[in-house]
This record gives sequence, structure tokens and C-alpha cells, in this order.
Amino acid sequence: MTDPERPPTRVLLADDHALVRRGVRLILDAEADLTVVAEAGDGAEAVALARTGEVDLAVLDVAMPRMTGLQAARELSRLRPELRILILTMYDNEQYFFEALKAGAAGYVPKSVADRDLVEACRAAIRDEPFIYPGAETTLIRNYLDRARQGDPLPARAITEREEEILKLVAEGHSSKEIGDLLVISAKTVERHRANLLQKLGMRDRLELTRYAIRVGLIEP
Repeated sequence: MTDPERPPTRVLLADDHALVRRGVRLILDAEADLTVVAEAGDGAEAVALARTGEVDLAVLDVAMPRMTGLQAARELSRLRPELRILILTMYDNEQYFFEALKAGAAGYVPKSVADRDLVEACRAAIRDEPFIYPGAETTLIRNYLDRARQGDPLPARAITEREEEILKLVAEGHSSKEIGDLLVISAKTVERHRANLLQKLGMRDRLELTRYAIRVGLIEP
């Protein structure tokens, strides 16, 4: 139920595919209480726009160049705690739900059901309620109960935020010097992080790191 007296929620939409942005924009702009006021093609641009523009809600794709949606969500949660955030993803994965909540988002919506669920997800986010898309509850609850029965904790984060940043840039083909320049650290520090990543994840080279980055949604295949 929308409030006709309330001004529309101003939405920032971030996705590196212009076609996806256009489709999502059509869905949101068709609602009287939602209006897309800014668009970004990557996570870093989304952070910059949200810092300077007047937006109430950021809808962020997970896999974007330079900075993922989850990385952008963490940054925006620190910079603008009052901003509501939703994650869009190609991947229907329970880990994303927990990662989205930890990053400060209200939840996530798979792109495959965006036409059905995105509007309600936006409204839930504005009400400051976590959004679980229909159909996910059963899986999440079943997996949680299975873990509880086995005495296992919730899924742990395999790598640190900094390692995640470096993994993404390595997988995108950047050299250690380029990564160092982007993150304002030395190439030697990048190499150390990269070695730690290989050891932690039990991998041997850039190709295996890239496959892992695709699997966890840091980059798209």
C-alpha cells in the first residue's frame, strides 16, 4: 500500500549492463512511489553518486567492474548509514543473503524474478525490513536447521574485505602494479595478499582464482 502524500522514493540503480538498467528502470518508474534518479555502471560510480546525490535507496548489482555491489554496499553503509540498499544478483545463493545483510543491505533479489519481486523489495527496504524473496525462506530455514542440528555455525566469510578487493582485480586481469595504484598500496603488498589468497583458498594460479571469483559472483563469466 503506497502513501499518496509521501514523495516518491529516489532510487540509484547500479548495473554494468545498460540493457538490464533499462529494464529495471521501467519496472521501478512504473510505480508512483518509486523513481530512478541516478544510474551507475559500476560500484565505484554508484558510491560517488550516492555520496553527492539525493537518493533514498540504492539498488546494486553484485558483479560489477572496479567494485562489486557488496563492496559498494559496505562502503555506503559506512558513508551514509541512513541510505537503504538492495542487492540484485544473477545468482540464487543463500550466501548472498547473509553477505547482503552483513554489508548493510535489506536483502537481495535474483534478476530472474525482478519483474515480480523487485518493487516489493524496494518498499520493504524503505520500511527498514529485511527482504527475502518468495521461495527462498524454505531453503534458508532448512539449511539453517540442518546446520543447527549438526552444530555448525552460519557460513563464514572465507576471505577478508581487502583480499576480496584484490581477488576481484586479479581476476579482472590487472597487474600487481595496477592493483596497487587503484588501492593506493604497494605492488609488494598486493603480491603478499595474492599469495595469502592462493594459500587460503588452496589454489595455484590466476586462472583458479578467476574461476573462484566467477563462482562467488565477484565477476561475471
